[in-house]
Amino acid sequence: MRRTLFTEEHEAFRKLVRSFYEKEAVPHYAEWEAAGHPPRDFWLQAGELGLLGVQVPEEFGGGGESATFLYNVILTEEAQRAGLALGGLRVHTDICMPYFLELTTDEQKARWLPRLVTGEAVSALGMSEPGAGSDVKALRTTAVRDGEHYVVNGAKTFISNGLVADLVVLCVKTDPTAGRKGISLLVVEADTPGFERGRKLEKIGLKSQDLAELSFTDMRVPVENLLGAEGDGWPHLTRNLAQERLSIAVNSQAAAAQAIVTTVDYVKNRQAFGTTVASFQNTKFELAACATEVEAGQALLDNALQANELGELSGADAAKVKLYCTELQGRVVDRCLQLHGGYGYILEYPIAKAYADARVTRIYAGSSEIMKTIISKDMGL
Repeated sequence: MRRTLFTEEHEAFRKLVRSFYEKEAVPHYAEWEAAGHPPRDFWLQAGELGLLGVQVPEEFGGGGESATFLYNVILTEEAQRAGLALGGLRVHTDICMPYFLELTTDEQKARWLPRLVTGEAVSALGMSEPGAGSDVKALRTTAVRDGEHYVVNGAKTFISNGLVADLVVLCVKTDPTAGRKGISLLVVEADTPGFERGRKLEKIGLKSQDLAELSFTDMRVPVENLLGAEGDGWPHLTRNLAQERLSIAVNSQAAAAQAIVTTVDYVKNRQAFGTTVASFQNTKFELAACATEVEAGQALLDNALQANELGELSGADAAKVKLYCTELQGRVVDRCLQLHGGYGYILEYPIAKAYADARVTRIYAGSSEIMKTIISKDMGL
């Protein structure tokens, strides 16, 4: 079905992104999977093309498109079309950038935004801890005021871009006795004494994006690196989680759509019992069902994207679209893998990687169960 979200300017941007991925990412992707992340050259090239700071004001080197998320959507859709898992890019543009745009002072903007736009600085969000994943209120990393610095102690885990980040938006407890009202946000430079990168965590899928542990021992962070007001971290986190979940839904939806494209091509060429797998009624019925589900997911997602553009996307609605699109991705990729037969389990086939990559989407940024809790609360239950 025809989508109506994108303008001619968006489609011109899509062509630019598609060409960039095809020339600069696809030929090197196997190397990135082996290394666990793209090289810095990838970030610098993306920055040079203006892909990293579309919403950043022009005075800081960005594109000045402050009121739209749709360019980010195109970056994600085209990555899936090219068979690329670039979650680290989404962390930088979709998840971290809003903190730097919305909570910073003019001085902080001038200090950090130009580096983020060019790719000289890669960002990460330090939220999850060994004992605090979906339950952010349970985090234990502390930041104690000492003159013009905060002294930070604690640890984070499951941090995307953790191995390569130069700037980390760190969730800390500035008042451990105040519950959610004691949560604050600090921007930490990765070269700060006391900042340590721990293990690279080996994952089932998403091999081209790193996941790491971070630890902080008597790390002194200047008070001038505080984002917003002390103790105001919780509302900022919950507000930005809506866009983070929308970003994941975009990725899941695009992955499901690409799985169908990949599978249609495979079954048209795969021979079995003297004919193509595509000629079997079961193949036709399975792919027809998947295509219908994907169209339904696209309609839900595009409606949410439109609401987001108008500033009307609620946290509950973001939870609905994240829940539906990630569960959809799991169902569609599983059914498409089945149509590949034994080859679907071999990693050289794109569907196998898509299957491994899909599983975590129902867990991170709030599990499906957490999404259902948010939705049910919104229903008054």
